[in-house]
Amino acid sequence: MNEVDAINLKVTTTGERLDRYLSQELSDLSRSRAQQLIEQSKVRLNGQVCTSKKTSVKHGDHITLEITPPKAMELQPQDIPLDILYEDEQLIILNKPANFVVHPAPGHPDGTLVNAVLAHCPNLPGIGGVQRPGIVHRLDKDTTGAIAIAKTELAHHNLQAQLKAKTARRDYLGVVYGAPKTEEGIIDLPIGRHPVDRKKMAIIPVEKGGRMAITHWRIKERLGNYTLMHFQLETGRTHQIRVHSTHIGHPLVGDHVYGSRRSVGVNLCGQALHAWKLRLQHPLSGEWIEAIAPTPREFTKLVEILQKRMF
Repeated sequence: MNEVDAINLKVTTTGERLDRYLSQELSDLSRSRAQQLIEQSKVRLNGQVCTSKKTSVKHGDHITLEITPPKAMELQPQDIPLDILYEDEQLIILNKPANFVVHPAPGHPDGTLVNAVLAHCPNLPGIGGVQRPGIVHRLDKDTTGAIAIAKTELAHHNLQAQLKAKTARRDYLGVVYGAPKTEEGIIDLPIGRHPVDRKKMAIIPVEKGGRMAITHWRIKERLGNYTLMHFQLETGRTHQIRVHSTHIGHPLVGDHVYGSRRSVGVNLCGQALHAWKLRLQHPLSGEWIEAIAPTPREFTKLVEILQKRMF
């Protein structure tokens, strides 16, 4: 029988919905998971079971959650080559290729980045939890580029805190359809789970469950009816750049989930999106680390083809 973890919280705000408050306070708890716990009578508000996700909490309320920890997956180290951009005893920053899942999940039990890192870093198990050891942030399966993995608990907590405080900087390059009328802009639109297709994200109002999402963008190069864009994330929601780009009418090339299936003459594995630069402070020394991930061959080839079409 699985043990049950009890998590106790004291509310410091007023007027927030119960499910939203829980997902905001507990970084590992999604909004949908919070709603499940509420529906399953696993949440007590001031000592009483609360089964309404819409209940408003107020300052001074006490919340208790009963959570059954997930069954530990049998993660196996696998000798998969890694493109290392930076490494020391606290963390490792990798250049992730396309078609590479970050951590095991249903449908991808092995052959993931985590399996590869476990072979490279034997002491990684247990850092940040058994399901996603060392994972500080994620990249989509087909998004390439820089990703940081913590090698100690200190580094894991420190790096996550930097992301939450928005002091760590994540810069992306992407090729989109169309030509924006301005040279730069900010997309400030909340993102949540798509109301119909649960595998997708969408622009969802905060009052309906969306979470704040802010993307800064500027044009790096105009390529006729395509544009090479520089994106900077202020928040890190699932599929954030992909959803925001599509919403403003400039979906990423190769993004068949949120964009178009139009061919551009390059056989892309997925969306033309690359985590180009990662800047963060070292967990111990506080010194700034800037890791730059070279763009993959397919991305470079796409840009070169579009450049040639200009002449």
